[in-house]
Amino acid sequence: MTPNPEPPRLQLTGITKRYPGVVANDGVSLTVQPGEVHAVLGENGAGKSTLMKIIYGAVKPDAGEARFDGQPMHIRNPQEARQLGIAMVFQHFSLFETLSVAENVWLGLDKSLSLSEVTRRIAEVAGAYGLDVDPARPVHTLGVGEMQRVEIIRALLTQPRLLILDEPTSVLTPQAVDKLFVTLRQLAAEGCSILYISHKLHEIRALCTACTVMRGGRVTGTCDPRQESNASLSRLMIGAEPPALAHHDRTPGEVVLNVQRLDLARESPFGVDLVDVSMQVRAGEVVGIAGVSGNGQRELLFALSGEDQRAPPESIVIANHPAGRLPPGRRRALGLHFVPEERLGRGAVPELGLAHNLLLTRREAVGAMGWLRTGQLRDQAVGIIDRFKVKAAGPHAPARSLSGGNLQKFIMGREIDAEPTLLIVSQPTWGVDVGAAAQIRAEILALRDAGCAVLVVSEELDELFELSDRLHVMAKGQLSPSVHRKHATVERIGEWMSGLWHGDVQQHLQAMELGREEAHAH
Repeated sequence: MTPNPEPPRLQLTGITKRYPGVVANDGVSLTVQPGEVHAVLGENGAGKSTLMKIIYGAVKPDAGEARFDGQPMHIRNPQEARQLGIAMVFQHFSLFETLSVAENVWLGLDKSLSLSEVTRRIAEVAGAYGLDVDPARPVHTLGVGEMQRVEIIRALLTQPRLLILDEPTSVLTPQAVDKLFVTLRQLAAEGCSILYISHKLHEIRALCTACTVMRGGRVTGTCDPRQESNASLSRLMIGAEPPALAHHDRTPGEVVLNVQRLDLARESPFGVDLVDVSMQVRAGEVVGIAGVSGNGQRELLFALSGEDQRAPPESIVIANHPAGRLPPGRRRALGLHFVPEERLGRGAVPELGLAHNLLLTRREAVGAMGWLRTGQLRDQAVGIIDRFKVKAAGPHAPARSLSGGNLQKFIMGREIDAEPTLLIVSQPTWGVDVGAAAQIRAEILALRDAGCAVLVVSEELDELFELSDRLHVMAKGQLSPSVHRKHATVERIGEWMSGLWHGDVQQHLQAMELGREEAHAH
C-alpha cells in the first residue's frame, strides 16, 4: 500500500476579511507544502500583509477555514501562533524601543530560558547568519536596518515550522542576502515552510519554488517563479511591465550641498561617530550613499536634516548658506526637503489624516494668525494621492490606515510635489511594489533633470545603480570617495561596505573625479 502523503503545512480556504470601505481579503485560498518556499506576490494594498497577519493570529478573519499540518487552526493571538510553530517578521516592526535587543527577543521566547542564555543564542545566530547586532543595545538607538535584523533573529530563534518573511532583504547587503538565502534553503531542507513576501522579483525567482499572486484582495493566479521572467511576474502582479527608467547623463550645475570635514561625536553610546565626512551634491545630479544599516547613515541624515544641530556651521553648507547649526525649518527655507527612513512616527503622524500630515513640511496652507486653509490642504492631498496612485480612503484617511508601500508613496509625493532645491531621501522605495518603485524613481530623475540636487541613502544597490550619477559608500562613520555610476560594480560596492577602500583606489577615484570636474568646467 502507498503511504498517505504528508498533509500541507498550511491550507487556507475562502479567507475573507472586511474593513470599513474595503475588502482586504476576498475568498483567498492558499496551500503551502512542508519544506516549500512560497512567495506571495502583489502590488501595495493587494491584501498580502492582512493575510499574513491572519495566519499569525494578529487579525481575525470574518470567514474561511485554516488548517495547519492537516488540523483545523484556530489561533487567537500571535503567542498561540508561536506555540504552534509559526514565526513572522513584520514589515512594520513590533519592538519595544526602551528595551534592549536581548530583552525584546526574550519576550517572544520560552520563559524557561534566562536572559543571559538568550543573549548568548542571539550572538550565535547573528554570527552564523551574518546579521550583526549587539544584544545589549537599546532598540531606540538602532537604525531601521538593524531593527529588521533583530526581527529576523527573533524569528529564527523560535525554530519555526512556518516562517513568514515580509520584505526581509530590503536593508541587507548583497553578500548578506546570499547568506540569508543559504539559511532559508537550509531551513526548507529541514522541513520548515517559508512564506516569502518581496517586491524584488529576481529574489523570488532565485529562492522560491511556488508563488501565489494577489490583486485587489483576491488570488489571481499561481505559478512556479523559476519558470517566469521578471517581466512575466510583473504582468501577473500589476497587469503590465513597469516602464523602463530613462537615465541620461547630463552636466550638473552649481554645488547645492557641500559637506566638508564633518566630524561629529555620537550622541548615543551605541551610535556611530562621523569621521571626516566630505561630499558635494550639485544641481541636476543624484548622489547615492550605499552601506549596511548602522554605519553612520542615521547620524549623517540627522546632521543634514537639522535634527542634530551640533555640527560647525561651515561644515554643512546649503545653497551657499552655512547650515550646520540651523533648525529644520530654516533649512527648508533654503530649499531642503527630507524623507526619513521611519515612515510612521517621523515621516507621518499615525493618527492624523493625510491632508493634515502635509503640515509637517508644507506650510502654504497656513494663513494669517495661524488659520489653516483646510480646503487647500485637502486639494493638495488629493493631488498627491492621484499623481502617485496612493490607495487610501481619501485625503482625511489616517496615515496609520495605509499599507506601508502606499504611505511611502504619499510621503515621497509630499516632498517631491514641493519642488525642492535639495531633496534628501532615505530608502525611497522600501516596501513599494515594482510599479510604484518605478514611478518614484522616475519622479526622482525628473526632479534631477529639472535642476534639483538629490541625495539618496539606500541599502538597495540596484536602486542606487539605477538612480545615481555618482556613488559613495558609508562604513564605520566614514564616507568613501565618490565613484561614477559607470565605474561602480556590485562587487566593488559590496567590498567597500566593509570599509575596504584603499589609498591607491582613493587616489585613482579622486583623480578620475577631478578630471570629470575639469571637463565640466571647460
